[in-house]
Amino acid sequence: MTERLWSLVEVLSASPTLAIGLTLGAFFAGNWVFARMGRPLWLPPVVLAAVMLSATIAILSLDYARYQDGARWLTVLLGPATVALGIPLYQQMHHIRALWRPILCTLPVAATLAAVYAVVIAWALGATPEVLASLAPKSVTAPIAIGITEQLGGSVPLMMGGLLITGVVATLFVDLLAGLLPVDDERILGFALGLNGHAVGTARAFEISHTAGAFASLGMGLTGVFTALILPLVFHL
Repeated sequence: MTERLWSLVEVLSASPTLAIGLTLGAFFAGNWVFARMGRPLWLPPVVLAAVMLSATIAILSLDYARYQDGARWLTVLLGPATVALGIPLYQQMHHIRALWRPILCTLPVAATLAAVYAVVIAWALGATPEVLASLAPKSVTAPIAIGITEQLGGSVPLMMGGLLITGVVATLFVDLLAGLLPVDDERILGFALGLNGHAVGTARAFEISHTAGAFASLGMGLTGVFTALILPLVFHL
């Protein structure tokens, strides 16, 4: 029975079927466990899914390069996802027009700091140029961050790890500081979550309210556009 199982895994791993099935299975399992745990802020479903997927790949002794090649079919969807970011930007155009001054003052400073402090800390600790290039777009949503990382010569897997950690930590700190300051304006909370926590923060913002989610989508989209235009130029300089 065990030999048949491993033979089946070997056959499936030769095609994209296994990689796609494992990825989707981990995604749905992560969301199910997240709901069963009471939706804790410190453990979003994307982290649970990543841990489950990593454990499954290790248990099956599946070569990561083979898994990555099989999951490339899902990665292709990141292109349309990047283009689709234009939808929430268009939907929130009335907010952009009404609040263009605060957005204009906040976005460049916050997006620049999000990249600079990570790069400066890593540089001070002796990180290689590849690591610096991988950490620079850590606050940008994944579809755009992958393109930026490849352009800068960084490592996409390392960038994805930094992206995941950034989303979780940013969400925790925004919620914590909102209670300490205090800040109860859902527009500010949403924009901060989207700007700093990309997709993870946006998911959290929609749990607060539709207004917070809308401004999180706005912050995530504008941060992605701004960073994609500015970061490659500044990084090479």
